[in-house]
Amino acid sequence: MLDIRSVNDRFAVAPQIAPGDLPAIAAAGYVAVINNRPDDEEAGQPASAAIRVAAEAAGLGYVEVPVTHAGFSHPQLDAMANALTAADGPVLAFCRSGTRSCNLWALAAAKAGRAPHLLVAQAAAAGYDLSGIRPTLDLLVGGDTA
Repeated sequence: MLDIRSVNDRFAVAPQIAPGDLPAIAAAGYVAVINNRPDDEEAGQPASAAIRVAAEAAGLGYVEVPVTHAGFSHPQLDAMANALTAADGPVLAFCRSGTRSCNLWALAAAKAGRAPHLLVAQAAAAGYDLSGIRPTLDLLVGGDTA
């Protein structure tokens, strides 16, 4: 069962999706999917290639911005921002639980100048706690913005 959590009107996150979920994701109004999970992270997870094929068959854009145990980097933030900007409508990002996707979205948004307190509030409303990355959000925008 899909567990899509809307963060704002253009971005939502979900735990791992399956190729069979893509028609429902498209029907829900999303125009693109961002995969933040590396292949083979966990036994039995669908391969990114299979999700890409299903996404494209459903008329969705598909971008991979995998985040490993090594954490987040500026190239990943930039790739996430580019994927979000390129999409002409709502985007669904996924990883194992949705947390990495939400964190990556917030870091990319902070780097683009969005106020950390607003990002934290939007993530909290979707059920995600950004307190662990709040200092980094503040640094990315050039200081604490309450």
